[in-house]
Amino acid sequence: MHTATLLAESLDQTQRIAETVAGKLRPRDVVLLTGDLGAGKTTFTKALCAALGVGEQVTSPTFNLVHEYKGRALTVCHADLYRLERTGELIDLGLDDARRGGALLVVEWGDLVPNEFPEALVIAFTHAGDDARRIEVSWRGATWELRFVRIADQLRQLVSS
Repeated sequence: MHTATLLAESLDQTQRIAETVAGKLRPRDVVLLTGDLGAGKTTFTKALCAALGVGEQVTSPTFNLVHEYKGRALTVCHADLYRLERTGELIDLGLDDARRGGALLVVEWGDLVPNEFPEALVIAFTHAGDDARRIEVSWRGATWELRFVRIADQLRQLVSS
């Protein structure tokens, strides 16, 4: 697994990273977000959804576990697994059905179910100061192998400029 490690020194840079990632997403893709509470998972998701043309307010699905948003070209199924008590509950959320229907899955706390999504873009957030975040972007599964190289190159150029 290859990794692109980025330092987003501001909310604006995090948003630009989300916009870059959004430009590479396709129906049925899975984006797993990991990191401590307040590390930037929901902030990233809001920016990602905005870049995908979601017009409604994007909120954390902490209590509902799943929110669905219609974008210009993609439906985004945004899940938060923090309160998931058993891996078996994952089936009840209907994420597989949404994906089969062409939705993009954005899963916060994806590290809580490490074997459930073998094909995914994985984005890990770590605090690196007041507004700064260390963002590690990696992939797993054959569908991401070629696309990841392009995404990583664009992201590195973005934060170095």
